[in-house]
Formats: sequence, C-alpha cells, structure tokens
Amino acid sequence: MRVGFVQLEPVFGQKDANIKKATQMIDKIDADLLVLPELCFTGYLFKDKDELENLAEKIPDGPTVEHFLNLAKKRNVGIVFGIAERCENNFYNSACMVTPEGELFLYRKLHLFMEEKDLFKSGDKKLFVIDFKGTKIGLMICFDWIFPEVVRILSLKGAQIICHPSNLILPYCQNAMVTRCLENRVFAITTNRTGKERRNEKELHFIGSSQVIDPSGNVITKASSDHEEARVVKIDPDLAKDKKFTPQNDLWEDRRIDFYSEILTK
Repeated sequence: MRVGFVQLEPVFGQKDANIKKATQMIDKIDADLLVLPELCFTGYLFKDKDELENLAEKIPDGPTVEHFLNLAKKRNVGIVFGIAERCENNFYNSACMVTPEGELFLYRKLHLFMEEKDLFKSGDKKLFVIDFKGTKIGLMICFDWIFPEVVRILSLKGAQIICHPSNLILPYCQNAMVTRCLENRVFAITTNRTGKERRNEKELHFIGSSQVIDPSGNVITKASSDHEEARVVKIDPDLAKDKKFTPQNDLWEDRRIDFYSEILTK
C-alpha cells in the first residue's frame, strides 16, 4: 500500500484557498492513503466561538466533505483530513476519512489541548477502525498522542495504520509516536502543519516534521520542520498483524489484564 502525508501551511480563515492548495498537492502524487493536518482548511487560532461558527461546517452536508469525496473518487485515494465541525449547538475538532467508494467516517477529538477546551466539545464517539482496501485504519487527532490508551485501543480493535492529523507546537510527539508504534506494532502517519499564526496577540509556531513510522519504530520518512511537502512511501500493512516482539514475547498474549483494572479506577 502506498501511504503518505500532505504537510502544508494554511492561511487562517481562507478555506477556499487552503482547499485549493491541498487539492493541487494531492493531484501531483499517487497514493492509496493520504493524511492531512488537523484543522487544515480553517486554521487553528480562533478568536472566539462566533468566528469558529462562521468557519465550521456541518458533516456530511458541508462543501469541504463534498469536495474531498469527489477528489477521493477522482484520484482513487483514501483521504484523512482535520475539520472544524458544527453539530447543532456544539463544535468539535474532528477528522474525516473519505474513500473512493464514497464512504465517509467521522472521528471527534477526545483529548482537547489548551484553549481548544474553550471552543470545542470533547469527542463523544467511541474509537473505531475502518476497513479500507483490505487494511484496518484507525483515526486520532494531535494531542491524543499523549494518552497511550488511544493507540492501544485502536490496535486491539485491529488497526494496522494509525492516521494522526496534527497541529503540533511542542517537540515531543514525533519521538513519542515511535514508542506508540513499537509498543503496539502498528504503522502511524502523523501529519503536522507548518508556519505561524498570530492572532489576539498570541502567536503559535507549528513545527512540521510529519512522518511515517513502521511497527518496529523505524521512521520511514520525515518531512522538514518548515516547508510544505507531500511524501508517499510503500508499506506492507500486514506487518502490523504480527505482534511478536521477540520469538518468545507476543504483545497481546503477554498482557496481564488481570492486573490492569486500576487504570480505570484512578
């Protein structure tokens, strides 16, 4: 399977221009599965909920989903992208996966970061996996990375590839995802954005460095910290079905779940 990322620098509030740029980048590459960043068409630093309301979209009825469903069919590629979702009176930091067959899958970010808590509601849907081209795909968003339970649950559900749209500003995630892949023997595509946003006298610097990691914790490919770029690599997703860590250690069979109940009570 040919998988990859589209690392770009959105301009805040310029949805049409950001969508056009992403589309042009996707049109230049051939892949089976591509991952774009978190909130990659609206930008990240919303001033308030009124501004978020103007930029967020209903799903599946919004124009962004319609556009990428058509693009997925045209390019015969599964596309994962972050989006600001409006649902009744709530807003979610969400990720969609669209497929060439016209399927749409929606994940709402479980773990909100900093001021996101003032704007978005935490996700209300259980973690799930998607059957795509004979491979099981899991979705998570940015700060979900720091909670190991997310990748573990997706992996236990059979995920072979974790798609991870992000807007990373801290320097820890890329290294931590090596451990997430190693401890669950899965692939992960972490796609970050680049550039800066300065609004409301606050500035964020996004660190790029999108990457694809294999089940042995190897970084197969990694982007620069400050340039827009798309990369595609060929992987064998079936490698993620083998949970052997050593000839005598299987990551699933060796778990001692009879001693893990405390994690749910603390």
